[in-house]
Amino acid sequence: MAQNVLICDDAAFMRMMIKDILSKNGYNVVGEAENGAKAVEKYNELKPDLVLMDITMPEMDGIQALKKIKEGDANAKVIMCSAMGQQAMVVEAIQSGAKDFIVKPFQADRVLEAVKKVIG
Repeated sequence: MAQNVLICDDAAFMRMMIKDILSKNGYNVVGEAENGAKAVEKYNELKPDLVLMDITMPEMDGIQALKKIKEGDANAKVIMCSAMGQQAMVVEAIQSGAKDFIVKPFQADRVLEAVKKVIG
């Protein structure tokens, strides 16, 4: 059965890129969110197997959204996406319960490796 993924990034082209990588490899992208608040809302609505979450987003950043999602669902699986040079935030994300992180610009094989590691 295809695994369901929610993609959260404020850049539409980034969401499109990840969606493309995942769809081509048998994953089912069930939703997209452009900020952390929407991500939390969509997570509760869609209950995806995995969330790919950008760290830097308007309204609510990825780390706040991650904490909120984990509050509601301790078993939530979230992979953080960050630009280069956001190491401190990556550490905070991992401490807050993120399973892994991917650095932008994305490499398809790295994205898939992280996803496979977290949800198989």
